[in-house]
Amino acid sequence: MDSYRLFLALLSAALAVGFVSVVFVLRWVLHFKEGLAWDGGLAEFNWHPVLIVTGFVFIQGIAIAVYRLPWTWKCSKIMMKFIHAGLNTLAFIMAVISLVAVFDFHNAQNIPNMYSLHSWVGLASVILYGLQLLLGLCMYLLPITPVYLRVAFMPLHVYSGLFIFTIVIATCLMGITEKLIFGLKDPKYKDSPPEAIFVNALGVLITVYGALILWLVTRPSWQRPREIQHQIQRGSGEEAADSKVGTTLSVLSKTSGDNPEGGCDARKRNCKLEESGQRSTM
Repeated sequence: MDSYRLFLALLSAALAVGFVSVVFVLRWVLHFKEGLAWDGGLAEFNWHPVLIVTGFVFIQGIAIAVYRLPWTWKCSKIMMKFIHAGLNTLAFIMAVISLVAVFDFHNAQNIPNMYSLHSWVGLASVILYGLQLLLGLCMYLLPITPVYLRVAFMPLHVYSGLFIFTIVIATCLMGITEKLIFGLKDPKYKDSPPEAIFVNALGVLITVYGALILWLVTRPSWQRPREIQHQIQRGSGEEAADSKVGTTLSVLSKTSGDNPEGGCDARKRNCKLEESGQRSTM
């Protein structure tokens, strides 16, 4: 019960920090900048931070943690897959739109594209995220995918998801700093004007949100309980197949809540059946 309460406290803190981050980025572009529009000007560029923080950070974090929510433990695994995939798809669409806004703004203002480290890492993270999403859909939502391929791909899928999320957080911090350095002229960034302090606070919020999400999804004690997992598996052949995939996960990669001990129990039962068969032939 204490562990469950701690989970709920950290989850509530993560959601609160993530929501406040979205409010902060909206406050930044609406109060300190020129608002939001799609006209080739700075207001169009402002869609970039808004969509990235809302979709690529906040919604992606929820998609990563969705398997750990206790009130979803009795839901069918296929439903959780669709929720996980749907949230990730929404985050990817928002990230792509944000890139279109940046390139359109740069082209309209005759600003070179892809010259900074922020742009390199940012574009790479969107491409990797798209590949991660496509492979995940093919592996885990297509019923024709062999189980051995799911087993082989699962560790990479889990690691890549956490890696991309971490890179996105780092890229956001680089972008925030870059925008403040280039955008603040009088007073300059080094003079700590109100906008600089406000946006630095936004960077801290994004970092805290990322840290909380990563902590929540890497705690093995907060995975789906074993008895609930077995109840679901007995009622669905798809769940039983997915349990084989879960046996490959390490302690740090159990984001899907699969139970790696299910295969051990099955092997023990098989051994008992073999022993009883041997005795009967003696």
